[in-house]
Amino acid sequence: MAENLKDCSVPCKMSWDELEAMCRMEKLQCQELGVSRANVNEYEVEFLCDYKKTKEEELYLVKWKGFPESDNTWEPKRNLKCPKLMKQFHLDLDQELRRHKRRCIPKKLDKEVSSFLLQKAKLRQSLQRWEDHLNHTRNHPGRIFVMNEVDLEGPPKNFTYINNYKVGQGIVLDEMAVGCECKNCLEEPVNGCCPGASLQRMAYNDRGQVRIRPGQPIYECNSRCSCGPDCPNRVVQNGIQFDLCIFKTENGRGWGVRTLQHIKRNTFVMEYIGEIITTDEAERRGHIYDRQGSTYLFDLDYVEDVYTVDAAHLGNISHFVNHSCNPNLQVYNVFIDNIDERLPRIALFSTRAIRAGEELTFDYKMQIDPVDTESTKMDSSFSLAGLPGSPKKRVRVECRCGSDSCRKYLF
Repeated sequence: MAENLKDCSVPCKMSWDELEAMCRMEKLQCQELGVSRANVNEYEVEFLCDYKKTKEEELYLVKWKGFPESDNTWEPKRNLKCPKLMKQFHLDLDQELRRHKRRCIPKKLDKEVSSFLLQKAKLRQSLQRWEDHLNHTRNHPGRIFVMNEVDLEGPPKNFTYINNYKVGQGIVLDEMAVGCECKNCLEEPVNGCCPGASLQRMAYNDRGQVRIRPGQPIYECNSRCSCGPDCPNRVVQNGIQFDLCIFKTENGRGWGVRTLQHIKRNTFVMEYIGEIITTDEAERRGHIYDRQGSTYLFDLDYVEDVYTVDAAHLGNISHFVNHSCNPNLQVYNVFIDNIDERLPRIALFSTRAIRAGEELTFDYKMQIDPVDTESTKMDSSFSLAGLPGSPKKRVRVECRCGSDSCRKYLF
């Protein structure tokens, strides 16, 4: 019986912080909690909650790491060895005082200001935990940062970060690609390498930049190919290469994404990832999302409108990329291990050089119609239910992208 219980576990009734606090109070050492003989009597400042000034000195209300808020204490500035936390506290304080049109720091903060500072400190912690989780979950080289200097909104609820498509019920991925035998896929492609097998040309140059026009498919080398991971025809599958930041926008567009590094023109940036569902299921979910005021349905209509990617609750960083009528990202259909033309991978490439700090955007209603009638359409995050072309009347939603070529409305 005992051997059947070795992998069983039950949730602890105390948080890690509470356990750490108990260890310190009882002078107990615990390696997993980071409490050792050397630091059992040390107390770490978690964040600063309040401020006041007397004739003799400046005082800060301290939240101690590993202890409940009921154990917060007022400490003189000279006793605190946390310059970064103190600098952040005063940046938040100055911002709030400016909002109240005050110039000088009062001797004692009123309840509204101190409450804001406490919420801001807790928000920063919450976002840091989310950032740590995202970076622990990601499987790509590019790091993810999170920032909200606009309001007190924390991490989105009911959203799970995933790295690859999640296949919905009743959908089977069984169209495996045939591998190539090239020794140098770019310079000496055998029978045109993997693109040639589908009567297409190589999509990338020797710097990994896309060189075919939007609407044409990209066929990358796959798991059956003899080439290795450094093959120049493996770009999208190598994942996000740039450090990106999820940030809260200032003009009511919710969360957005900016790059923290310079991105050259025609460079792969990210995939649009979510749950693959049928168009019938997308129709059903669309009605629900419409009532909630948002949806993230991306039609996979490269050859026929059969499947949709839903990134509402399962997705990657592309979930947070905003619309623009003059975007700096362009959609391409990509095939790697699966060559079912009804199920392309959706890759976003830069349309021009993008500066570090610039927001990343793509056109939610982008439509490309080259000679072969291939197209890519995005069912906007504010669309009504119904597939593109549905006779159902659509509500006009104002566009806030701010570009000179703005169409004023998403629909």
